Amino acid sequence: MSFKFEALEKRHNRSSFSCGDSALDRYFHTQVTQDVRRYITSCFVAISENTIAGFYTLSSASIPVIDLPKDITKRLPRYPVLPAIKIGRLAVDLNFQGQGLGSILLFDSMQRAVRSETAGFTLLVNAKNQRAVSFYKHHGFEILESDPKTLFLPLATAKKLI
Repeated sequence: MSFKFEALEKRHNRSSFSCGDSALDRYFHTQVTQDVRRYITSCFVAISENTIAGFYTLSSASIPVIDLPKDITKRLPRYPVLPAIKIGRLAVDLNFQGQGLGSILLFDSMQRAVRSETAGFTLLVNAKNQRAVSFYKHHGFEILESDPKTLFLPLATAKKLI
């Protein structure tokens, strides 16, 4: 199955999207366009035959250097915080689950982050549960010691993966 990736627009029909998580569905149906309009996040959708198969959001963030592992920080400038790009939400419609679309969405988010003209040292994600932690770890993300549900992937590493 092939997917087309686009920034979310008014013409996209969000009403039939359902990933099985009521909080993610509610956000996508009622809140995401407001967040995009207010420049709080950007939202990207995977389209298959005019149907939204999945989506993810990206926004600017920062990470305290003290939260990163010492083997990474020893090579960095002594800034107290570093710029980051946050994957806020990532979801796949029930009709498309089990086909690898979550990984494809994640890969697309990595590509956008690496291509961005705005600097960011790392991708950040706050996993909502252990299943999500496992998903991100499988794709090379590392857990922050200060928060076991926050994971990061340096953009230099993401660039090598793509």
